[in-house]
Amino acid sequence: MATETKLVVMLHADIVGSTALVQKDERVSHERIQDAFRRLSETISSHGGTTHEIRGDALVAVFERASDAVAAALAFQSANAAANQTLIDDIKPEVRIGMALGEVVIADTTLTGVGVVLAQRLEQLAAPSGIVIQGAVQEAVPRRLPFEYIFLGEQSVKGFDDPIRAFSVALTPGADTLAAVAREASRTEIGLVDQSAVRYCLSGDGVSIAHAQVGEGYPLVLVGSWMTHLEKDWENPSWGHYLSHLAKDFTIIRYDQRGNGMSDWDDVDISFDKMVDDLESLIDCYEYERVAIFGASQAASVSIAYTRRHPERVSHLILHGGYARGRRRRGDPEAAAESEALVTLIRQGWGRDNPAFRQTMTSLFMPDASQQEAAWFNEFQKACGPGANIARFRQMFDEIDVTELLDCINVPTLVVHCVEDSVAPLSEGKLLASRIPGAQFVTLNSKNHMMFERDPEFPRFLHSVRNFLRSV
Repeated sequence: MATETKLVVMLHADIVGSTALVQKDERVSHERIQDAFRRLSETISSHGGTTHEIRGDALVAVFERASDAVAAALAFQSANAAANQTLIDDIKPEVRIGMALGEVVIADTTLTGVGVVLAQRLEQLAAPSGIVIQGAVQEAVPRRLPFEYIFLGEQSVKGFDDPIRAFSVALTPGADTLAAVAREASRTEIGLVDQSAVRYCLSGDGVSIAHAQVGEGYPLVLVGSWMTHLEKDWENPSWGHYLSHLAKDFTIIRYDQRGNGMSDWDDVDISFDKMVDDLESLIDCYEYERVAIFGASQAASVSIAYTRRHPERVSHLILHGGYARGRRRRGDPEAAAESEALVTLIRQGWGRDNPAFRQTMTSLFMPDASQQEAAWFNEFQKACGPGANIARFRQMFDEIDVTELLDCINVPTLVVHCVEDSVAPLSEGKLLASRIPGAQFVTLNSKNHMMFERDPEFPRFLHSVRNFLRSV
């Protein structure tokens, strides 16, 4: 049996009170339920989705695009309400719809995965003829589309440790017209994960660098960091929401660093200068006259070095959780000892099935992670690259020192830093902001290196970035 794992929007639909309907008239009820599901399946298909299962009084479907899924649900609910109005009796099937974003395993027509379960749980929160969606689905829909949402708060959902942000999609008058407008507009929206969009360019020494583009607007280059993966980053609880939010306003260009993710792993020169060369090759590949650059963690130093090398190509520079000096360059014996311990830990335990070694890194990067988030990130780390490469990355990062370049940066710069960041201390953020001429400095009250979407400070981060780039 062929199987496929994909990141999709799951739609789960259920007939309201099907048992009560059947008790009124079994034959008529079954016919009308089948009519409703036929209508729903046709609507799903016309909006780019695929119906995978119809189980009794429930239907399961998948979409590549969140906007298509929401548009389909609105169009169906409007059409189903119109069909029910033509009936003279009280056997009128109403349908609840729930949607969630997640990775699912597709085997023929059978679907399994957390997203399937969550979509069903959210459907149970919907009113008759209602639509309830996960916050991640709502965030994946471009803001330009004319949908209206009602925030239902943080919902406790059976089988999930953490509360789920849920929204009801407003069924406004003319919902069918609204859905049609959204469907037309969404044709320009890129899929959540589009395999064909992953491309490769060659760096100066012949290393293949995997890259992809998503969103619309001014080009914003997310500089490659370690532990990224073009296919899996959308699921990353500490990074996927950065992508989905920023892609609503900008053309996001992202890539996997050499030795990591989908770029070349084997026999590659892992050095700071090569990282800057890779960024240079990538930007040349896209042929934009100027771009904004976003460098997180150690990618901040690569961003600084590239900006010093090519100031004419950089319109704006954003540094998030970054540093100019690696652990061994800060004059702190304790930090140097921590560096050696981490490298040893990586070499000894990175590829093991037991995640205990990688959990040390997870706890450092995301101390506020739930058990599920930590478990996901533990496995994600292993998929990003071999332990030998990760150890070499770690050694290189800890020897970085671009302090002499800071005074030479003459492009608008925004420095954003979490106050209790354990990976890059706040003092490093202050150093960047104080030495780069005219830099803006925003501190965020968070313990995590990269914030979760639920972090109270994440909206302020987005607001700061959008305001900073407003001039472009």
